[in-house]
Amino acid sequence: MNYYDKKSMPAPQMEHNVKMINRRLLEIDGVKEVDSFDSEEFLLQTVMGYLVIRGDNLQMKNLDVESGHVSIKGKIYELSYLDEQHGEKAKGLFSKLFK
Repeated sequence: MNYYDKKSMPAPQMEHNVKMINRRLLEIDGVKEVDSFDSEEFLLQTVMGYLVIRGDNLQMKNLDVESGHVSIKGKIYELSYLDEQHGEKAKGLFSKLFK
C-alpha cells in the first residue's frame, strides 16, 4: 500500500452559484436546505451560509434536493447572507423563527 492509498480524500464541496435574470428569475446552486419560504421571503441554507431572498410574489419554480439547485421566480428586491460572526441582526422571517 502506498502513501496515496492511505491518505483519505476529502469529499468535494458543492459549488455555490447565484444567477439572476432581469430580477425576475433566480437560479441558485449549492443549496443544502430550504428552511422557510413565503411570497415575500425565502431562507435557504447554502454551502456558503444562510441566504435570504426578499421580494414580491416569490414562488419556487424548481427544487432539486440531490443536486442542490433551486429556482425562484418573482420580483426580487434583495439577496443577503446572514453572517453569524459579525452579529448581523436578522430581519423578517428569520427573526420570527428564532425569537
